[in-house]
Amino acid sequence: SSGSSSSSSRIAAREGATHTERGSSMSHQETVDRECEEIKKDIKRLGAPNADGKYVVKFGNLFDDDKAQQYYEAIVGTLKAARTKGFIDWKGQMLLKGAHDSVDITLLVEPDE
Repeated sequence: SSGSSSSSSRIAAREGATHTERGSSMSHQETVDRECEEIKKDIKRLGAPNADGKYVVKFGNLFDDDKAQQYYEAIVGTLKAARTKGFIDWKGQMLLKGAHDSVDITLLVEPDE
């Protein structure tokens, strides 16, 4: 019976790891996926609808937001990942604080509720 108890404790440890909000237990990909979902919510929270009904926020406003600053380890990396997934878009290739503060970031999909 000792074999069954060790396997059940391993399962419990694994289940516990999935509930960590931001621990080392999360893989890089899980962190990226979660931050891509969160960035959609932040763009909607900070932005305003354009003529097409899509939410738009200035990069500088998003970058300077207190909640966003505390949440994202690297907000530009999260924006690039979300763009790759087709969630958001902006004109140009790079986003640099200061130089690109007035660049519009457009939310292309609704956040998952």
